[in-house]
Amino acid sequence: MTVETPRILVVEDEPDLRILLDRHLDSAGYRVSLAEDGIEALERAWAEPVDLVLLDLMLPHLDGIEVCRRLRQDERTARLPIIMLTAKNDTADRIRGFEVGADDYINKPFNLQELMLRVAAVLRRRDGGDDFPSRAIGIDGLRLDSHSRIVTVDDVEIDLTAREFDLLYFLINHPNRVFSRADLLRHVWDYDYTGYDRTVDAHVARLRRKLGRSGGWIETEWGIGYKFRPPSG
Repeated sequence: MTVETPRILVVEDEPDLRILLDRHLDSAGYRVSLAEDGIEALERAWAEPVDLVLLDLMLPHLDGIEVCRRLRQDERTARLPIIMLTAKNDTADRIRGFEVGADDYINKPFNLQELMLRVAAVLRRRDGGDDFPSRAIGIDGLRLDSHSRIVTVDDVEIDLTAREFDLLYFLINHPNRVFSRADLLRHVWDYDYTGYDRTVDAHVARLRRKLGRSGGWIETEWGIGYKFRPPSG
């Protein structure tokens, strides 16, 4: 069976950067689609198969935050991996991006090699790469299948982003163990640095809301981090 090359939608209003990203992604073997503004981005994401979006924050017509929100609200693109690009080094903007469902965030100017590594890492995790051996987990109504990357609560499927799934999968596989935010950034985000603690907080908050009654099993250890404590019995 032939596996199609991933298609990446680049949403960037700066022509020079859009062309640069197009060339580098094409050279790396990816198929590339381009959009110049938020409205065009939505049209392309909903009209053609897309495997990942590189989404600029500052866009004409609709900004990246609103584009991300609308993609997450539509069942066709609810799980589509999204990496935000921005020239604004503002923690509040970063948190807003994660709160509406961005999987990753890169500040401009960025190193192209780092960007390519981030793209490959997000796609690998989406596809259930080596970090996710096939495994089905069931805990009191919560079901997680690492092969299909489907999560259900009381037989209702839950739409999780790629990063939310990764976070849940990691915590479930280490029950009752407390992880600091830096630990989670390193293990789930592949970041070997600190300073983005609220990135983890935003993802945990979204995950808890989506999981409903099961969300309470992700507990906060104040001043330390988080742990997954399954119900006893």
